[in-house]
Amino acid sequence: MFLSRLTLDLRDRAVRHDLANPYELHRTILRAFPDAQAGGPGRVLFRVELPRAGVEVVLVQSDQEPLWGRLPTGYLAAHQTKPLAGLAFRAGQRLSFRLRANPTKRAGKSTPDAHWIGKRVGLCREVDQEGWLSRKGEVGGFRVTPESFRLIPEGKVLARKGGQSLQFQAVRFEGVLTVTDPERFLQTLRDGIGSAKGLGFGLLSVAPAEGLP
Repeated sequence: MFLSRLTLDLRDRAVRHDLANPYELHRTILRAFPDAQAGGPGRVLFRVELPRAGVEVVLVQSDQEPLWGRLPTGYLAAHQTKPLAGLAFRAGQRLSFRLRANPTKRAGKSTPDAHWIGKRVGLCREVDQEGWLSRKGEVGGFRVTPESFRLIPEGKVLARKGGQSLQFQAVRFEGVLTVTDPERFLQTLRDGIGSAKGLGFGLLSVAPAEGLP
């Protein structure tokens, strides 16, 4: 895997256009990877970081090494890519993490509007969002508790795909997790968490947390 840090040039009209529509941002990012005829891009996850000092930064995690020179001229102010080879974790290891996610559930038969039965619906209550992350950890090889992370609501995210308008509930999770199953956790890290991964959700970032009490 590879992790890239892209600094976007806000003076560029295409950048401003893409930041207003994550679907288009995803399409632009994919230009750096092989198309379907060349074998496809593999898994590509990305996350727009919270802006600091007027600088827009996008993190991109990919199976294949990107060629950022394929992006439009003037789109990037700077970029860095590093390989994530040799990643290994151990059971009981504690890691700092960040995740921007779209917590959802499948609407059941008790849903008042039968139109939504079987479809994904957003989880809006914090207690439901916390429970969602806990369940994802149970199947994803890690454990979190409500005391080990904080939840930052980011509100609705709008996207346009063709003539269709899409809406997502964005939540940022930050804190400390504990690895329970190293092999499953590594797969979770590669695959991402939750839905709408092509729209800037699901990238799980981790860092050592040995210094934590």
